[in-house]
Amino acid sequence: MGTLRNEILIQASLEKVWEVLATPDLLDKYDPTVKKSTLISETRTSTGAKRRVDMLDGKNWFEEVITRYQPNEALTYELTACSFPVHTLKHSYSFQNLDGKTKVSQVMEYTVKFGLLGKLLDVLMIRKQSDAGIKKFFEGLKSYLETNK
Repeated sequence: MGTLRNEILIQASLEKVWEVLATPDLLDKYDPTVKKSTLISETRTSTGAKRRVDMLDGKNWFEEVITRYQPNEALTYELTACSFPVHTLKHSYSFQNLDGKTKVSQVMEYTVKFGLLGKLLDVLMIRKQSDAGIKKFFEGLKSYLETNK
């Protein structure tokens, strides 16, 4: 299983950061790699809320569900289907209030498809691309929250 860890400091309240991250269909408002994020469950935000995400490249997509929802403390999305070469993926967030700023930490855990070939692809490409995508996601989140206060 691969694990990536990232964090960012955002000049916005923890409550505002939580509100944006915990609303599944807002992803396309701040992630520059996403074309469209659509709610696909009756639950809008909470455990069980699901989204379908179409990527900007026009060919890749994924669906995920919120599996952990502890307001202002912990949030986890888990993959349910995708076009990427991963079998499982979950990204968990934790939050820390730092005098009006919020530190967001993310741990992404994933397993790749295709056995040994997948593991090689992970070392050569998937891990680097995933980490770069997370960094773009975090920068987009920061920009969105700091300009839409």
